Amino acid sequence: MSSPASAPPVPKNLKRIVAASLVGTTIEWYDYFLYGSAAALVFGRVFFPESDPLTGTLLSFLTYAIGFAARPVGAVVFGHFGDRMGRKKLLVISLLMMGGSTTLIGCVPGYDTLGVAAPLLLTTLRLIQGFALGGEWGGAVLLVSEHGDARRRGFWASWPQGGAPAGNLLAVGVLSLMTTVLSDDAFDSWGWRVPFLLSGVLVMVGMWIRLSVDESPLFKQALARSKEREAERKAERLPFVAVLRDHWRDILVAMGARMAENISYYVITAFVLTYCVEHLDIAKQTALNAVLIGSAVQFCLIPLFGALSDRLGRKPVYLVGAVGVGGWSWAFFGLLDTKSFPALVLAVTVGLVFHSAMYAPQAAFFSELFATRMRYTGASIGAQLSSVAAGAPAPLIATALLGSYGSSVPVSVYVALSAVITVIAVVAARETRGTDLAAVGPDDGDAGAHGAAGPVGPKETAST
Repeated sequence: MSSPASAPPVPKNLKRIVAASLVGTTIEWYDYFLYGSAAALVFGRVFFPESDPLTGTLLSFLTYAIGFAARPVGAVVFGHFGDRMGRKKLLVISLLMMGGSTTLIGCVPGYDTLGVAAPLLLTTLRLIQGFALGGEWGGAVLLVSEHGDARRRGFWASWPQGGAPAGNLLAVGVLSLMTTVLSDDAFDSWGWRVPFLLSGVLVMVGMWIRLSVDESPLFKQALARSKEREAERKAERLPFVAVLRDHWRDILVAMGARMAENISYYVITAFVLTYCVEHLDIAKQTALNAVLIGSAVQFCLIPLFGALSDRLGRKPVYLVGAVGVGGWSWAFFGLLDTKSFPALVLAVTVGLVFHSAMYAPQAAFFSELFATRMRYTGASIGAQLSSVAAGAPAPLIATALLGSYGSSVPVSVYVALSAVITVIAVVAARETRGTDLAAVGPDDGDAGAHGAAGPVGPKETAST
């Protein structure tokens, strides 16, 4: 452990790095959430017009879920090369892939023009989206985590997490604008395409910002040490193998921790649109505005919860979110059923408050679990494997439960059970607050049990 006197100052360019990560993740999440919102509102009619409305929505959510299947693959591929070539290069590639596929979605003709080929093209582009996002998250949070210091890592690393609500805010905001200025027929015909085409412009902005930042200093140091001991470090040539060998417990912790976080988020922000519009016959504009307000509040709260995790620890803050979202699931639908706009806003906003308590410390928490030369792979795999079982089917399962039982109660049970899984996983995890990232794991010769490293004291910072 290092003393305060020897602790390095926060890098002068940290704010620029944080801004670059935030802008990049915002654009990527904008692309990803735009698909989910469009699937709930319009894709059923455009790409599955021969089905009844509920079945069309289910099929739309199925194509939405398929994108999640590609996320673990993206995590392995991007993690492998990110742990060998660096975080920055892979983040540029992921942004280009995500933006390109999203822009092309806006160009895909509907079922009436291409027939079965239309949903097939849509699904292919969704797979590319998922592959790109699988590599985005780990690289973005690591670039910030590995530049900052241990005492404030939760705060700084939470800013890239703000890209999720910011992206959702942007996606829902653009869709809300289009539904306001266009008739339903115009929106279904061409209006929904405009937000997808806008992605091409946003990607250019993101590329300009991302290319201006430096590579992670911890990665550079670890790479230099690895080259010096190349003969002894054969396992590092396959970070995926090394992660499964040295960090398998941490991967399980990350997967369990994400269950409630992932499921609740997609129920609150994606399924809520289907529930309000299709089940309660609430105007699209009203439902979108409720999500818009909730996302704006969440964006402001994420850095606050990140800072709180620096003071109290990652686990306590995470547990408050998991328990809270499990309990709120019972009040959530009751408020929606009132069809009152203030009640809708309250339901979504409080749900996203609890979600923020899990999502904000997640970046630092997962980063601190893994060794530097396998951190991109480990953090990405742990985060993305759970998305297949959690976020991918969440809107699909919720819609199917609603269709089968005609009630929201089974959906509340579904969210509550996911909260139980997350509580168990987080309770079983070690507290990582204050961990010296330069000393985590076997790549630096200080391996503890499954990569555990002793935390830095509350008044001390990491030595990098």
